[in-house]
Amino acid sequence: MNLTHRRVLHIALPVVISNATVPILGVVDTGVVGQMGQAAPIGAVGIGAIILTAIYWIFGFLRMGTSGLTAQAVGEGDRPEVAALLSRALLIGLAAGAVIIAAQALLFAGAFAVSPASAEVETLARRYMAIRVWSAPAAIALYGITGWLIAQERTGAVLAVQVLMNGANILLDLVFVLQLGWGVAGVASATVIAEWSGLALGLWFCRAAFRVPAWRDWPRVFDRARLIRMGVVNGDILIRSVLLQTIFVSFLFWGADFGDIQLAANQILLQFLNVTAYALDGFAIAAESLVGQALGRRDRPALRRAALLTSGWGGAICAALALAFALFGGTVIDTMTTAPDVQTAARHYLPYMVLAPILGVAAWMLDGIFIGATRTTDMRNMMVISTILYFATVIPLMALFGNHGLWTGLLLSFVFRGLTLGWRYPALERAVVHPSSR
Repeated sequence: MNLTHRRVLHIALPVVISNATVPILGVVDTGVVGQMGQAAPIGAVGIGAIILTAIYWIFGFLRMGTSGLTAQAVGEGDRPEVAALLSRALLIGLAAGAVIIAAQALLFAGAFAVSPASAEVETLARRYMAIRVWSAPAAIALYGITGWLIAQERTGAVLAVQVLMNGANILLDLVFVLQLGWGVAGVASATVIAEWSGLALGLWFCRAAFRVPAWRDWPRVFDRARLIRMGVVNGDILIRSVLLQTIFVSFLFWGADFGDIQLAANQILLQFLNVTAYALDGFAIAAESLVGQALGRRDRPALRRAALLTSGWGGAICAALALAFALFGGTVIDTMTTAPDVQTAARHYLPYMVLAPILGVAAWMLDGIFIGATRTTDMRNMMVISTILYFATVIPLMALFGNHGLWTGLLLSFVFRGLTLGWRYPALERAVVHPSSR
């Protein structure tokens, strides 16, 4: 199949639409609990969801690692390995979820020790989490299924799973909370049913793999060399993701030192970054699939075209977002908060949001390219360098320029990631050796 703009959009647009549905669920969860007329249930659902999301996020590597490895197997035409990779991902996801269920008491105690809440909120949050944790195997296994489907350009199926889960969750929220009066337990139960339903639909979309005997060819599935490779890839991605999260967490913590107004303004402006990430995610995922398949075929020209084509779309999206933020960012800020002092502060720092998509596009797109190529050692090492450079620059910048220095440091972290991965890109291409040249 030729690499065309239409093919890129076919992969990317369902992911962008899928991402757009994610915030809706949070709004509905909060809204239905808010009808109870009490503050504690709202806080309980919020903090409970954050804790569980953070725990599940640890296993986010499963989505990216499965995507890159499966795309390469597809490119190689190795159908048995494609099926075996699905089995490995499912087994890892289900096992990880079972461990979380078994260790829930310890995990939840640690979470509340780090982030204490009032007695009433903690009691309700624990009730919420004690129910919702039973969908952990489904939630984590879905990471693997999502990566497996993405590798084969089946992002329409990913969108269908997301729509089913969010739709079922919203409908069940309304029934369990507003009609049956189950409160916090109703919100948690709705999510459990929705996530297991999402896993069921995801498995249905994967049904062709279960017609290939290799999915239960246990010597292949548990092949030591393949398991080690999968472990190395996933481990590198995990380290990279933890370091990336460290940058953003430090940004949030340091931002609190500049007062409540600056903190509120920073939180509003971070939503612009979230929009950028959601929009670019589809094209980075397109890069994962197309680059991985090209590498599997040992087709260097196709790999380069995939990188350039997806990055071109990513650049166009970022340019459009930068223009939109410049023209309408102030209006968006005024809509998100009615506090005049916060509005003024956020508008003051809006230029950083105009620059963010332009300065960050290389980092976002190269992440997708390197995941597709499973050059995860480079990703890990370049993230280590970028994190060191970030801390080395943001600390003196904050001392000199306050919150301006903090935002400058965050934007520089995007630049560092883009430059370091860009420096390693030629080696990625050189590593593609066509079989005829061996």
